[in-house]
Amino acid sequence: MRERGFRQIQMWVPDARTDKFRREAERQALAVAAADRAFDDQDFVERIAEDWPE
Repeated sequence: MRERGFRQIQMWVPDARTDKFRREAERQALAVAAADRAFDDQDFVERIAEDWPE
């Protein structure tokens, strides 16, 4: 891959399998759902999802 111009990197991301992550994701999802602009945001997500490859 280096010969093709790529460089290896290491990334640390939250472990989505933990209860702590699940609770925080749920908290944030509920906050978005309760926001005044929730429908605008959801409309945006649905519009871009139409063109997203599966």
